[in-house]
Amino acid sequence: MGALTETDGERPGWAPPVLRGERLEAGLRTLELEVRRRLDGLLQGNHLGLVPGPGSEPGEARPYQPGDDVRRMDWAVTARTTEPHIRETVADRELETWVVADLSASLDFGTAFCEKRDLVVCATAAIAHLTGGGGNRIGALISNGTGVTRLPPRGGLPHARALVRRVAETPRAEEGTRGDLATVVEQLRRPPRRRGLAVIVSDFLGEPDWQRPMRALSGRHDLVAVEVVDPRDVNLPDVGTVVLADPETGRQREVRASPLLRKEFAAAAQAHREQVALALRRAGAAHLVLRTDSDWIADMVRFIVSRKRRWSGGGR
Repeated sequence: MGALTETDGERPGWAPPVLRGERLEAGLRTLELEVRRRLDGLLQGNHLGLVPGPGSEPGEARPYQPGDDVRRMDWAVTARTTEPHIRETVADRELETWVVADLSASLDFGTAFCEKRDLVVCATAAIAHLTGGGGNRIGALISNGTGVTRLPPRGGLPHARALVRRVAETPRAEEGTRGDLATVVEQLRRPPRRRGLAVIVSDFLGEPDWQRPMRALSGRHDLVAVEVVDPRDVNLPDVGTVVLADPETGRQREVRASPLLRKEFAAAAQAHREQVALALRRAGAAHLVLRTDSDWIADMVRFIVSRKRRWSGGGR
């Protein structure tokens, strides 16, 4: 599973480069150049989703003065001193970004121009580029189902490159290894971190047991969910007999792709995707879909432009 259906010479210009084996080094360099070429200047100084304001981090308490916002009253200090106090807030001048990279076995698959795990690497590279600079930091939790690798948030281009490389070099899980996205998200939520940006990159297959920890995460952080999709996740090919395999359980089943089965499969896949979209909305996450058969950078550009319109009050 996961073999490419296109030769290297037939890969379109927007397709991710080969990010495995002996071609990993060249692929990472090509990916960085492509991300820079097509995403440079896109945010024009804005963070991905953080809205400028007086700040959200608690600062020092000081006595209340006429004209102060009463919503900032610090009742604990007021009760202790018997004098009205307000709590100052510190503006967020630096952005801390965390990426949860799901590389469980279901992402070691692709039938278009790349595997789904390649898009996880691409999305991580794009987020690292978009949120880099200005003292910003980026960290990651990388999970392939057998364990979680934690990369602490740091700034600078060398760290961003090392982080993307670490995602690309994460070994594939053995067949039958089940991923646990909910546990990884919970590890990001605890202990509480300073307000920032959290990006969850996964195919979100299976039951949405990740909804509750993601909702809790969005209470403090700006949350973006990147759903990675392959055409065969949503439609069966008209090729007669096919073998359906679940890489996270190892179960296989040979079936004939009759018109009725293909119709039922497509309906079930659509219902699941609608369930995922609804769960992400309820969790308070912005939802970006990247496909292995689509221009992933163009999809990301459209997503960011739509969010910038919301910042400027241009509608939803």
